[in-house]
Amino acid sequence: MRREVRLLGDILGEIIHDSDPETGPDLLADVEQLRRAVIEARHGERDVWEAPGAGPAAALIPGDPAGDEIAKLVASWSLDRAEQVARAFAVYFHLANLAEEHQRIRNLRERDSGHEPVRESLAAAVAEVSRDGGPGHVAELLASLRVHLVLTAHPTEARRRAVVAALRRIGGLLDVLDDARAAAADKDEARRGLREQVDLLWRTSQLRVKAMDPIDEVRTVMTAFDETLFRVVPAVYRELDRAVAVASGREASPVPAFLRFGSWVGADRDGNPFVTAQVTRETATIQADHILRALENVATRIGRGLPLHAATPPPWWGRRRAPAAAHAAHPELLAEIEARSPQEPYRTYLLYTAQRLVATRTRHADLAYREPAEFLADLRVVQESLAAAGAAKQAFGELQHLVWQVQTFGFHLAGLEVRQHSEVHAQALAELRAAGPPGVEPGGTRSAQTEEVLATFRAVAWVQDRFGVDACHRYVVSFTRSADDIAAVHELARYAMAGGRVPALDVVPLFESAADLANAPDVLTGMLALPEVAERLTASDRELEAMLGYSDSAKELGPASANLRLFDTQDRLARWAAAHGVRLTLFHGRGGALGRGGGPAGRAVLAQAPGSVNGSFKVTEQGEVIFARYGQQAIAKRHLEQVSSAVLLASSARIAERTGAAAETYRDIASRIDRAACAAFRGLVEADGFAEWFARISPLGEIGGLRIGSRPAKRGLGAPPAGAAPAGAVAPGGAAPAGGAAPAGGAAPAGGAAPAGAALPGAVATIDLDDLRAIPWVFAWSQTRLNLPGWFGLGSGLAAIVDAESPDVLRRAYRDWPLFGVLLENAEMSLAKTDRLIGSRYLALGGRPDLTERVLAEYDLTRRLVLTVTGHDRLLANRHVLSRAVTLRDPYVDALSYLQLRALTALRDPALGPGEKRERLERLLLLTVNGVAAGLQNTG
Repeated sequence: MRREVRLLGDILGEIIHDSDPETGPDLLADVEQLRRAVIEARHGERDVWEAPGAGPAAALIPGDPAGDEIAKLVASWSLDRAEQVARAFAVYFHLANLAEEHQRIRNLRERDSGHEPVRESLAAAVAEVSRDGGPGHVAELLASLRVHLVLTAHPTEARRRAVVAALRRIGGLLDVLDDARAAAADKDEARRGLREQVDLLWRTSQLRVKAMDPIDEVRTVMTAFDETLFRVVPAVYRELDRAVAVASGREASPVPAFLRFGSWVGADRDGNPFVTAQVTRETATIQADHILRALENVATRIGRGLPLHAATPPPWWGRRRAPAAAHAAHPELLAEIEARSPQEPYRTYLLYTAQRLVATRTRHADLAYREPAEFLADLRVVQESLAAAGAAKQAFGELQHLVWQVQTFGFHLAGLEVRQHSEVHAQALAELRAAGPPGVEPGGTRSAQTEEVLATFRAVAWVQDRFGVDACHRYVVSFTRSADDIAAVHELARYAMAGGRVPALDVVPLFESAADLANAPDVLTGMLALPEVAERLTASDRELEAMLGYSDSAKELGPASANLRLFDTQDRLARWAAAHGVRLTLFHGRGGALGRGGGPAGRAVLAQAPGSVNGSFKVTEQGEVIFARYGQQAIAKRHLEQVSSAVLLASSARIAERTGAAAETYRDIASRIDRAACAAFRGLVEADGFAEWFARISPLGEIGGLRIGSRPAKRGLGAPPAGAAPAGAVAPGGAAPAGGAAPAGGAAPAGGAAPAGAALPGAVATIDLDDLRAIPWVFAWSQTRLNLPGWFGLGSGLAAIVDAESPDVLRRAYRDWPLFGVLLENAEMSLAKTDRLIGSRYLALGGRPDLTERVLAEYDLTRRLVLTVTGHDRLLANRHVLSRAVTLRDPYVDALSYLQLRALTALRDPALGPGEKRERLERLLLLTVNGVAAGLQNTG
């Protein structure tokens, strides 16, 4: 990895030097000067300073002479030069990330070279479950295993698609250089190609000029499907197949296809008025086109690879209903295929099925399949015939891969899940009820918002008619407060269909706020009384789904309290399901960032409440996480194995009993941590003037200029104005739009704090934290290098226990209770990515020493107690690879932070008006935001 980073860095340096004969050498010299300065600052007197206790803000912020010199250096450059330097560091991080990704793949291959199962693999999980309960227990768990991954368009992928494509090409060239079998000429050509592609990356704009619209987001996600998911899924099943065979000591039937994929992309309209009924229809059509083309290609390839002679099939082959029906229904087509493949019945029949897939995609009714089950039946006929003829290797080889792909993806690829806010439903329903009951054509005109709500249900019906019920039947209701919110969806569907057939709907309550989490079991009890829910329960063998929101609960309660209350809610819902005879699937709305429920996925599964997994696990994969986990096939396979193996283990009786016992033992401790942590967090965010202060110290109001998604940064309800187009993630909560002057406000006395709640010099307009989405909240804090949503409040929670008794009880909880271990490990990761000195520079922009003191004191407390409980002498002491990666990246992220601070300080100056200078400063700021996101490898 060091060799690749050095190679790519040297090539980038050469390209910067040669980019312009006049300015290139000087630019490279400035980049090198800043690089050396930040590295020397890290290696010098820059150890993280820890306060012995609470004190004045001035005492909490030590001097930083090296940082002052770096700030002077970046301030001496012209804006044009500062922008070019920022671009150089951003491109460097993209290349370094690529090298790290390649090292991960090398590591995975090396670990899988022995006879022992790889840790967190399906083979390891099957072996453990088999030791505990025998092969029969494994078979029992596999029968109910279901891992459901839902891709979302949450705007957290800061890289442009053009940048991702360039990096993929560079990655392919690195593969050639890493291949010991490659010829010298091939390696020389790869080195030449690297220079060409890195040069192209350098010349590619890092910022989007045009905002993404929902269909752009759909096509972006399709890249992950085309390049990775479709190919990786059979490999995951094959790993489980081998593991089961080893555990049982014999060849077993192919394992069931337990993976399913869903998508909110093009269907989630909660707070995104640009996702319309037409967008949802188009999304379903695009998805179906991609999966049908993929299945057609595989069927064609396998068919051409089965030139078995006519003497091979068993005597009954020609008499089977399917081949006979094919010849009767389409004699000309079969004759044409047989002419090209004479006396090769398997090849002929599979090529015939490929033609039927083409007809399905192009809507040729006479030849098309009506549903995936028909195609599966055709594949089974071939499979059974091959097996009966003694060709089991062909029957259960690549043909089985195709069977698994059909079972996983169907003809729709991923089930579209509509999401809308309960308040939008309430407004629409009030308007409709005033006009008359469902089925009666109302008089007068409806609002645009209500028309769009009704059009959504008609779009769901259209998708089901065209692609089947599995293509779109889940409807998620944000901020569900009672069963009435679920009943409202069914009533709106009746209004929309006006007496016609209502689409099949599984309405999923989403519990996000503290009050909603507490009330969740009562809501589900109320749902059971709804006729529509009772009908769906009967049809689905009493399956029900409920969603838990990690992002908004963490933004409301803080990370510690949110995780503890979510665990408690899971426990209560699992008990509720057992008492009511319901097979409940909990849908976890986890973000990629630690402040939004992110973190290592396998460990998160094992930390769930006992009985809440029970063979079925559903979770969101959001934004940047999609390409981090599914951008490379080896990494995607590893991730899917980690999650699936964790679901198997979490569903076993032994693991559930152990987790349940630990949770009961530490229930009182958890409650006390929750109360103290929540009080500390709410005390900060409810402080007078906090919202304005937060907007001032961070690039919160400017990050919308990245245009990384179609969804606005604040929820806001209502339909878009006529002719409106997505503007990217707009300035949140009423903040001044990029390019507009911020109100001057009243200046604070020199060196003193502004009055609580008073306007600050150059501050953006007031924001509404309640309306602000969790992503920009986390994104903005990560840019300040403080990562506050990942740890704030935890220190106060731990102190409530340590101050009352010894830390030993917390050490035991860390060792014995998976949830508490994951909570501390995630906080430790977040603290390790926090930089106290640079974060202090951002805090100083706010003119509120009281809030600065509160943040830094809580950081010091949290860091000290996390180390005390874990027993580590430094952060990430037990995670050497991650620790080294963070340490190596920090100086380069520092360089971008100093450039960002220069831009942010100038933008917060009340004397700066609108014009070219503001626009240049905003561009510099956005380039640094993009680069810091790449350096930290997370946005929101």
